[in-house]
Amino acid sequence: MLAFMTACGKPAQGPPQAGPPEVGIIVIKPEKVTLTTELPGRTSAFFVAEVRPQVGGIIQKRLFTEGSDVKAGQVLYQIDPAPFKAAYASAKASLSKAEANITSIRLKAQRYQDLVKIKAVSQQEADDAAASLKQAEAEIESAKANLDTARINLDYTKIKAPISGRIGRSTVTNGALVTTNQTNALATIQQLSPVYVDITQSSSEITKLKKALDNGQLKKGGNSQAKVKLLFEDGTPYPLEGVLKFSDVTVDQSTGSITIRSVFPNPKQMLLPGMFVRAIVEEGVNEQAILVPQRGVSRNPSGNAVVMVVGAEEKVEQRQVMAVRTVGDKWLVSEGLKEGDRVILEGIQKARPGTVVKTVPFGSTPQAPAAAQQPTAPKQKQQ
Repeated sequence: MLAFMTACGKPAQGPPQAGPPEVGIIVIKPEKVTLTTELPGRTSAFFVAEVRPQVGGIIQKRLFTEGSDVKAGQVLYQIDPAPFKAAYASAKASLSKAEANITSIRLKAQRYQDLVKIKAVSQQEADDAAASLKQAEAEIESAKANLDTARINLDYTKIKAPISGRIGRSTVTNGALVTTNQTNALATIQQLSPVYVDITQSSSEITKLKKALDNGQLKKGGNSQAKVKLLFEDGTPYPLEGVLKFSDVTVDQSTGSITIRSVFPNPKQMLLPGMFVRAIVEEGVNEQAILVPQRGVSRNPSGNAVVMVVGAEEKVEQRQVMAVRTVGDKWLVSEGLKEGDRVILEGIQKARPGTVVKTVPFGSTPQAPAAAQQPTAPKQKQQ
């Protein structure tokens, strides 16, 4: 009875005091990252040729199907060749006449060269005969040139495709009159495999990229030509990769941008001239990139990026960083963090600056503190 009375007289113990709050952290480790940028672009044909007549005449026949593929040298239109055939025949006859006349003139010049030596003819007559021979030879050369011109003009009556590609609609029909080198094209041929993609990037971004390459922050990739990927207007990726060809040397004064040209294979002709696309261009490789998940970066009232880190004595510190750009779901940080820093990603609401915390790796399930069981005092027996 005395022992029972002694036990009833002890005060009840309260719950154990809670330890420091747990926070999930990651340890900063520099890593190699290939940086890319997404830019708007337009597709254009690799080759474009406007078909125009080089001689005038009446179109007798159109020899292609609109929207079909044509080969270089394929006849597209036939111009009435009758007047050009007549001109060719006339030029050929003129050449034959000149060649026939030169035989007697050459023999006469040779005889006069022998006769002038024995004073049978005067020197003047011999000189005149030699001059007549040279004039006859020049007439032959002129007749040959006229024959070549007539043959070329006759060949031009067959309007041929200058390049291989897909031909568009025809602007003329049979019976139309066309003129030499007219302004309006008869049709347009475009080569669609491969195709150009012209990308625009601001001059300020290109300047930053060049500076980063010069000071060693970025390194060029292993290939001399940077790889480019495409996204269609609806966000669907284009299955084939392209290469960057060149950058223009002139800045557009109205937009302050520079055109960058890339080339893409287009075997199935999915890319058509004039399409709007998004190009993902490789800028370079950062060998010592510091990446922080976006959930660990916030903004202070001034708009500057800040992170919570666990510093000395396991106390929380707020640190301002320079978040340059996003890489996937992470921020690329150029200033404010170094290798080995512990950034808080989980439990930030409990991590106030100066608070002592307990760190656990981010993603591990922190163990919930066991519920403190308060011992129940036994009821005292009424005397």
